Amino acid sequence: MTAKSLSGKTILMSGGSRGIGLAIALRAAADGANIALLAKTDTPHPKLEGTIHTAADRIRDAGGRALAIVGDVRNDDDITEAVRGTEGEFGGIDIIVNNASVIDLSRTLDLQPKKYDLMQDINVRGTFMLSRAAVPILRESENPHILSLSPPLNITPKWLGAHTGYTLAKFGMTMVTLGLAAEFQSDGIAANTLWPRTTIATAAVQNLLGGDRVMAASRTPEIYADAAYEVLLRPAREYTGQTLIVEDVLAEAGITDLSGYAAVPGTPEDRMFPDIFL
Repeated sequence: MTAKSLSGKTILMSGGSRGIGLAIALRAAADGANIALLAKTDTPHPKLEGTIHTAADRIRDAGGRALAIVGDVRNDDDITEAVRGTEGEFGGIDIIVNNASVIDLSRTLDLQPKKYDLMQDINVRGTFMLSRAAVPILRESENPHILSLSPPLNITPKWLGAHTGYTLAKFGMTMVTLGLAAEFQSDGIAANTLWPRTTIATAAVQNLLGGDRVMAASRTPEIYADAAYEVLLRPAREYTGQTLIVEDVLAEAGITDLSGYAAVPGTPEDRMFPDIFL
């Protein structure tokens, strides 16, 4: 039976200072969830709005409890401390959201080795290590979920060759998640991925995917948050090992009018900019 609320549930999320991660956190907070954020943004970024501390304040204002954990998902000690700290503060962990991700769409000959390593370390290794560290505690949850913000595996030349380094990193997140779903299904731990059909109005879209033109044809982060919310309410033993699409999840929940999610109100459905990998 599908749960009706995330009230009292505890989420540990990588990243979440802004954008999609924060939107997911705020949606859960509206139910009264506990949310721990593991992120590096201790001080303001010169070009990006929000820190882990301002995010925690917004979570509390939305009705949730918040724990800001300054750390790096690339650092195993930071991951261990985040898991222990979250359990100590809230008494357990019910949900892991692998939100932290680095994007670089450079072609192979232009991609700097350090950037390749950064994407692998945060997107793939970070997803694996944070999820791994939480599994012993997730086993004790009534409805444990791992949710990774990554795309379905689409091994066509179009996406394998578009930006090989970034494609590897995002598909790696998905493969980790599907592997966890298979490995821990007998423990009742769900592991799924979630990806949008259209671009989402975030700093990444503004700075890397086309600027104001694409931003105007994107949807707000709230559409991702509402879909994530629906996934996390589902029975973990029955809803796992899936590469989910935001709009399909909402349709299954009976939400078919998506006009309210347009970053620019009134933008027609057929003018929305398609996201990558689909």
